[in-house]
Amino acid sequence: MKVKSEPRRKILPKMVSHSELRNLFCSADAVCFDVDSTVIQEEGIDELAKFCGVEDAVSEMTRQAMGGAVPFKAALTQRLALIQPSREQVQRLLAEHPPHLTPGIRELVSRLQERNVQVFLISGGFRSIVEHVASKLNIPSTNVFANRLKFYFNGEYAGFDETQPTAESGGKGKVIKFLKEKFHFKKIIMVGDGATDMEACPPADAFIGFGGNVIRQQVKDNAEWYITDFVELLGALEE
Repeated sequence: MKVKSEPRRKILPKMVSHSELRNLFCSADAVCFDVDSTVIQEEGIDELAKFCGVEDAVSEMTRQAMGGAVPFKAALTQRLALIQPSREQVQRLLAEHPPHLTPGIRELVSRLQERNVQVFLISGGFRSIVEHVASKLNIPSTNVFANRLKFYFNGEYAGFDETQPTAESGGKGKVIKFLKEKFHFKKIIMVGDGATDMEACPPADAFIGFGGNVIRQQVKDNAEWYITDFVELLGALEE
């Protein structure tokens, strides 16, 4: 008589405890932050759309992209085709409606830098806006990874650089893998509000979900450490 073998049980990955996550964060040699709705209070592409008069259609596309319903590159292409931002419009947006830093981020970045932790900004937004934010936080432009808008000689919109890793779904994970290979970081933490940030772990060693500006239910439900105020991370560093 043939004995029916039991089906092999799937071995689930070990869950990381909250205290282990805090220890990981406090001993990290690099922390990567998403920018839109994390480091700044706005979604940069929505602000650009508002400035260019196509706010409603674009913000709905952003919502779908951040929820993971639409491939990122497709959503970015569609939104930019609607906005068609000129170089002058981007410059005027920064001059007239500069992005607002999220409360606590300046202090947190400063504290990390004092501890010799490398801080990076990894964004699916636009480099011209993200570099402006980086300068406010004393983050060098070499630590910025974001999408590049392209313009014709007359300043009109000419598309975006599709070769940037941040233009693709899974691009933030590619950037973190690149950083690990280049700088040999042992522990990298990703902090962000969206599905694209959560998907970057792994290769990030831990993910911290942020809901201080907007709560994305998928991230809140699945992040093992979810915060709504950067004071919590500052407190962890001070312990």
